[in-house]
Amino acid sequence: MTENKDVPDPWEQKDQQMDAIKERMSKIKHKIAVISGKGGVGKSLVTANLAISLAKEGNKVGIFDADLTGPCIPKMLGLKGNRLESGPAGIGPAIGPEGIRAVSMDFLLPSDESPVIWRGPLKMGAIRQFLGEVNWGPLDYLLVDLPPGTGDESLSILQLLPEMDGVVIVTIPSEVSQGVVKKAVTFARKMNVSIFGIVENMAGMVCPHCGETIEIFSRGGGARVSEEMNVDLLGSIPMDPRISTDSDLGTPFVVSHPDSQAAKIFSQIVAEIEKRII
Repeated sequence: MTENKDVPDPWEQKDQQMDAIKERMSKIKHKIAVISGKGGVGKSLVTANLAISLAKEGNKVGIFDADLTGPCIPKMLGLKGNRLESGPAGIGPAIGPEGIRAVSMDFLLPSDESPVIWRGPLKMGAIRQFLGEVNWGPLDYLLVDLPPGTGDESLSILQLLPEMDGVVIVTIPSEVSQGVVKKAVTFARKMNVSIFGIVENMAGMVCPHCGETIEIFSRGGGARVSEEMNVDLLGSIPMDPRISTDSDLGTPFVVSHPDSQAAKIFSQIVAEIEKRII
């Protein structure tokens, strides 16, 4: 049987992709994944505002929105409607507030109503393409906003980026979320990835009239998980009605309300993460 030279060798293609990923990632000092055990806990909101907080300190920051079927980062950064463009140097990321470079599946979809109906192999191929073909340039930090749970995308990215500095795990105070976030902690440990700590989102609501904090969910859920799983609690972010409004408007909360309690806690969380960067 004669070898068909016109048929690409899939193994050779994969090796070339891995070489490209290593080359792109070599220009990025620190890589941090933001994960959660379940959806609806504000993982993308935390990612976007952490990125802004890091950038405001003078860091060059990028976000890879790896939630292929539910991308939210473009909306939160005011980048809806952007499209990715390719050039000789690779795919150019969109540029958001504070110079943040962002890449998301949302930039490839024709409309907000267009779903991504892909099985695992297609998702994995897209992730390898994003990591290997996007021209991130030199960055101080790349934040990877992973989809909820511990499925294909999260597993693949942590395997493709073995030099990941660590993960931040997002939860809310409810008992349901506390139970699920333990799975995320165990997942990170099984993948031999450092856990920077837990961020508790929606930790009580700040009354817009009196400034008092009202406990919506059970109190201290993040602290309990932190203690039970022997993981640091990086910070507890209170609910603030303006956070939702700003996210819908595409304005990161830490930009529009830098003196708020939540914005100050984001800065504290960044300081805690920076302490753990080797």
